[in-house]
Amino acid sequence: MNTRRHFLQQLAATAVTIPFIPLSTLGCAPGKPGGDVMLRVALMGLGSYATRVAEAMKDCTRAKLVGAVSGTPSKLKDWQSKYGIPEKNCYNYDTYDQIKNNPDIDVVYITTPNALHHDGVLRVAAAGKHVICEKPMALNAKQGQEMVDACKKAGVKLLVGYRMHFEPKTLEVIQMRKDGEFGKILFFQGQCGFSIGDPTQWRLNKELAGGGSLMDIGIYAINGARYMTGEDPVWVTAQETKTNPEKFKEGVDETIQFQLGFPSGAVASCLSTYNMNNLDRFYLDGEKGFAEMQPSTGYGPIKGRTHKGALTQPHKTHQTIQMDAMAGIILANEKPPVPVDGEEAVKDLKIIDAIYKAVKEPHKIDLQL
Repeated sequence: MNTRRHFLQQLAATAVTIPFIPLSTLGCAPGKPGGDVMLRVALMGLGSYATRVAEAMKDCTRAKLVGAVSGTPSKLKDWQSKYGIPEKNCYNYDTYDQIKNNPDIDVVYITTPNALHHDGVLRVAAAGKHVICEKPMALNAKQGQEMVDACKKAGVKLLVGYRMHFEPKTLEVIQMRKDGEFGKILFFQGQCGFSIGDPTQWRLNKELAGGGSLMDIGIYAINGARYMTGEDPVWVTAQETKTNPEKFKEGVDETIQFQLGFPSGAVASCLSTYNMNNLDRFYLDGEKGFAEMQPSTGYGPIKGRTHKGALTQPHKTHQTIQMDAMAGIILANEKPPVPVDGEEAVKDLKIIDAIYKAVKEPHKIDLQL
């Protein structure tokens, strides 16, 4: 059986040698969504989040699930039956390079543990397929840039699963900020965390996760600080707290508080934790008004209010909206209201790198995004 752990052990020995095959030669040249032309998606890593995406895609009008990649043969059989996926569109971690010969798949959505993202994106790009990768896109900014460069070289799009960039209440707050309804932005607060369970899960394995809470839930506060303020930070400071070193071993952060400074003078105060519940809150404060969202990044429904009253946009399944929007981006070059490309993800990875550095160095770390 080709397990994720076995795959990880082979990462260092894996070489990307597959030549780029133009999409046009595979019968999946870009076109406009509509009618029978839809984005044909294969999911890689058939865990709980992939299942959530697959269920959400049942309601998509511009994208459909047609393939699967897993190291567990029984999962592939189950998915074939449950989602009507043809056997010829199913691969394991040793064989998915062969996807280059499959004209029925346009894009591979990678939902594996963080450490597998880099190699997966490089191999999918080399096979001439578009890529959607879960966040964080990589373990660090260096890996992230390599992924961006590989996709550009191959002539394929690289998108990242920033589902909140399509969420209606979030977009309403962003539009209000763009329209000047909050006035000059002064402060952002992002609190993201929960008390994590099973100590043997991959999220608490540095080899697979690349860290701890910051590499999982913390990225919501990092990215949220950017899209809520409309700016990229220029400095960061950070402090780490660890109360359970047995559960949160070396290199796996339990709780990190971090502060960001922006060119306008606005500041952000954020918290990422695996040891506290009831933390899913964004607060944006400006000279003329405010926005508060709680929950702010969960699967929904998102709830919030501004100085003008409650946010009343109807809840829609985030992954359904995301996949339909990404179909438009990939097939019709549509522009999303907030970027979801690889370059956006590299900025977040640079901030993550700087936060981990700031934890060890008690002074401001300058950022150049």
